[in-house]
Amino acid sequence: MLERIPRRERLDLVIAWLAISIAFTLIFIRNHVDPLTALAYFGISLLTVGVGFVLHELAHKFTAMRFGFWAEFRKDNQMLLVAVVLAALVGVVFAAPGATVVYGERIDRRQDGLISAAGPAMSLVLALGFMGLYLLVPQGGLLWLLGLFGMRINAMLAAFNMLPVSVLDGRKVLAWNPIVFGLLIAGSFILVYLTYVL
Repeated sequence: MLERIPRRERLDLVIAWLAISIAFTLIFIRNHVDPLTALAYFGISLLTVGVGFVLHELAHKFTAMRFGFWAEFRKDNQMLLVAVVLAALVGVVFAAPGATVVYGERIDRRQDGLISAAGPAMSLVLALGFMGLYLLVPQGGLLWLLGLFGMRINAMLAAFNMLPVSVLDGRKVLAWNPIVFGLLIAGSFILVYLTYVL
């Protein structure tokens, strides 16, 4: 699998993964300044936000490649900087670290819709997995926190990406199949809601 991810793309993914994890760590530690707490939250960010983001983008990539297209993630340095600065100064993360670019001349609406749906679908699967961890481990421990943040962040990542606006995945999924769009966006927002009431 790694041979299908060129060195430049791997570097882009790692830089975006670290930047997003730093941004979310800055949000988590706004009221905690001790190094051990910061390190713990950085680890949680790497495993929840970071892994969620990387797998979301790779789902787009490998779905595109199944259709015979080439696809690569490209980081956006300016947006990565914005994410970290906003987190540090305002306490808000606006994470648009880049995008998976699909190269091909004849991508039809169905293929485009399936490629776009793959990312949010992966985020939902991850959210459900983290929810299982959250529900199964004792409350208050590190694994419990990992489950809580993992389910919440991945559900929010799916919901945000399913909005049918601009270059987000939801617009392409809706153009292809309104039923699939409805299922994915409803599932995303239901999961977001559940992460706050569980």
